[in-house]
Amino acid sequence: MARQGDEGPLVGRTGTLADVQSNLRNVGPGGTAAVFVTGESGVGKSRLLRETADALRETGFSVLFGTCLDIGDASPLHPVLQALRRLDGTAPAGTADDAGALLERVSRDLRAIAGEQQLLLVLDDLQWADRSTRQLLLYLLAGLGDVRVSVLAAIRAEALHGTHPLRRVLAELRRLRSVRVVDLAPLSQDHTRELVTAIVGGTVALEDADRVYKRSGGNPFVVEELARDLRDGRVELSDTLREIFLSRVDELPPNAHTVVHAIAAGVEPVEHAVLAGVVPLPEDQLIEAVRAAVTHRFVASDRDGYKLRHRLVAEVLEQEVLPAEAASLHRRYAETLESVEGEPDNARLAFHWQRAGEPDRALPPVVASARAAERMYGFAEAHRYWTIALQLAGDTDPRRTELLGHAAESAHQCGEHLLALARLEELAGRPDAPGQSELHLRRARYLAAAGRSATAEIEYQRALEAPDCTPRRRASAAAYLAELLLHLGRYADANQHAREALELAAVNGATTDLVRASAALGFSAAFREDPDAGLAVIRHAVEIAERSGHPDDLGVAYLHLAELLAGPLNSLEEGVLVARRGAGLLAARGVGRTYQTRLLAIAAKGLFRNGQWSEAYAVLETAMRNHPSGADAVELLLARSQLWVGFGEVENARRDLDAVATLLAGGGARHVLPMLTLRAGLAMWQGEHAEARAAVQRGLTETRSDDLVLLGVLAWHGLRAEAEAHVAGQPIDAGAIRRLRTVMDRLVKGVVEAPAPVRAVVDGYLDLCTAELSRVEDRQDPEPWARAAAIWDRRQQPYPRGVLTAAARRGLPAAPGPAHVGGHRAAPGVCDGDRDGRPPVRQRDHRGGAAVPGHARRRRPGGAGRPGARGGRAVHADRTGAGGAGGGGRGLDQSRDR
Repeated sequence: MARQGDEGPLVGRTGTLADVQSNLRNVGPGGTAAVFVTGESGVGKSRLLRETADALRETGFSVLFGTCLDIGDASPLHPVLQALRRLDGTAPAGTADDAGALLERVSRDLRAIAGEQQLLLVLDDLQWADRSTRQLLLYLLAGLGDVRVSVLAAIRAEALHGTHPLRRVLAELRRLRSVRVVDLAPLSQDHTRELVTAIVGGTVALEDADRVYKRSGGNPFVVEELARDLRDGRVELSDTLREIFLSRVDELPPNAHTVVHAIAAGVEPVEHAVLAGVVPLPEDQLIEAVRAAVTHRFVASDRDGYKLRHRLVAEVLEQEVLPAEAASLHRRYAETLESVEGEPDNARLAFHWQRAGEPDRALPPVVASARAAERMYGFAEAHRYWTIALQLAGDTDPRRTELLGHAAESAHQCGEHLLALARLEELAGRPDAPGQSELHLRRARYLAAAGRSATAEIEYQRALEAPDCTPRRRASAAAYLAELLLHLGRYADANQHAREALELAAVNGATTDLVRASAALGFSAAFREDPDAGLAVIRHAVEIAERSGHPDDLGVAYLHLAELLAGPLNSLEEGVLVARRGAGLLAARGVGRTYQTRLLAIAAKGLFRNGQWSEAYAVLETAMRNHPSGADAVELLLARSQLWVGFGEVENARRDLDAVATLLAGGGARHVLPMLTLRAGLAMWQGEHAEARAAVQRGLTETRSDDLVLLGVLAWHGLRAEAEAHVAGQPIDAGAIRRLRTVMDRLVKGVVEAPAPVRAVVDGYLDLCTAELSRVEDRQDPEPWARAAAIWDRRQQPYPRGVLTAAARRGLPAAPGPAHVGGHRAAPGVCDGDRDGRPPVRQRDHRGGAAVPGHARRRRPGGAGRPGARGGRAVHADRTGAGGAGGGGRGLDQSRDR
């Protein structure tokens, strides 16, 4: 049996060890593989990691070994950087100047280390991994880092409770074929007997071995401890681990006892120089004490320092130390760490000064840790550090003003927009608050991110009009305002402010202003004037953003490029590809909750329109794991509502739309109009024509948008509501029809100057409006249906093409709900949830085949299960609100003829 030092034999793990090695060698198409070993404390995970690493190293693998810190605020990427330092004493470090692509640089270093060999990255105690390390694993194992890497990691199972972030990471990684999760179970009774016999030596009474099994539950660590007690003749021990550990600690020599207590209070591994500063012993006595602790199997030693063989020892000893004694111990740790030459370990310093009850001395390293996290775009870690800093600094502390500013911005960066606003308000109330233009600009940014677009616009205007608005801040405010106006659907105004921002940014602005203004200008130009020229401007913005590497720059540029491709330009496949690539890049830079969420929403809408509904659902499920807030949550909920409507999940669709209505306190047209359109379509599906009418009329009165496609979708739904009411024998609203005719006139006039892609789509919606009017007037004209169907046919939109083509054949409506359309079958493959291409079944009444709405499908047992399963029947919507199930989803398809 393999041994390491004085460890017992590796019992009961031979098969597991072989499987783990095989899985790590069996890399996937991207050259990556991973095994995550989970299990309770002491079950043998670390031992399995060491044995596997040794075996693979002998077969030619390059091996890096890192251990995660057991403190809540570890430095970003600590275990990986630790592993790199172990190799050659250096590791990549983020700075204010070059921190733009840390993950790519780490990948580059890993690739250089591996050379032509497969690299094995071993990470112990992954349950303590910081957020950046978790994102790096996703980045590498998804093949984004272009590194031939196998990852072997150990995770404490008991740590993965509730909403532990590693659970989401593991769920995501399980989708990869080359990833395995191995649950390392306790030893069986037979294997426990084998281990006890090996440690005790000779013959062991069966009842003694069974007693060890019952006390230990098969935990190898406890089995070994109890077996050694049995071997050494120690009997009548307590049945609890705590008593076992305490009794063993009491047997240590006094100096060894002190060493164990000191190491238990430290952040492992504890370097010898640090331990020497904490434990006031002469060097020879300290070494002897450590040696005794190692001999008694409390402490393990390697070249990185000392650590307890099991952290349960620290948990037990912590309860035995007086508060004053613990504070003194942590104070000595902090003082020693401050005296060590080289770059200070701020994370450890902050931890020990806090535990020592010294908030004034804890604050500087906390702030330094926050700044270091920001330089590496570890926004979640930075937010935690700034929050701690605020807790350490009292209300009267003169440093609180600066801390509030950082805390507000970090909250915004990691998606806590309402908290950011609250902190900004406290900042504004302080006597030494920043100037008015800065406060207005920051408040506007946070409001926009929270979904409060109307209020945000007012704040941007105030920032521009403030007497203390500098040229630099004016450029930023104009750029942000231009982007907001895009969201409000006011493209002419957005174009004007974007041009102003570009002029200012050329002289006084920053790269961020240039990227944001260019993206807004490109999108508005593509929608209003020249699609090709607008696309070129946005692609240039992406190039600038990629050189910058800043998450805000990349996020803005990728969002607008993906939205333009998947929207007006109808390049669905490229749009989805860009959205997914951008989502991966942004998640790796710590903004998964914000920019990644929006990009995945764009990808899901593109997949929906392309008929890949199951894939769209999977993308949305991934994005939902980010738990987005504000406008980011609205984007995702609208995209999912569209999908729920398509699958006939009425209750789920209503739930998400209600959530959107709650979140939208002054939202923009590209949120409000899609929400109201979806509500109207859903109401028509259920025969609630008055509710549908009300939703449409609200949309017509609550927007100043010049987005002709959004207005076209809304007008079509309004006229369809009147047609459905008429067919159902209910009175129509003559006033509503007059207002909708006015919108049609506006569309006819506005489309004359629109670029070809937008004009074609608006014409399609005008045809649909005309078709619905023919139903209201009992003319049942099939021609406008046919013209609209031809538009979607040229854009290769499978479901609307099939439904409208069938409607054209009989002059029937494309009304929502489960339906056959005029007895004709829709085009095959209308969505991947209906594999045989069968159209939905429509209930019909006696009026010559007219559709009767309100026959929504019953929900499947279990409610919101995964839609689109093979063999089931998906109920397809006719794109109720397909014109905008989320910001930027403008219509069935605002596309160019391609």
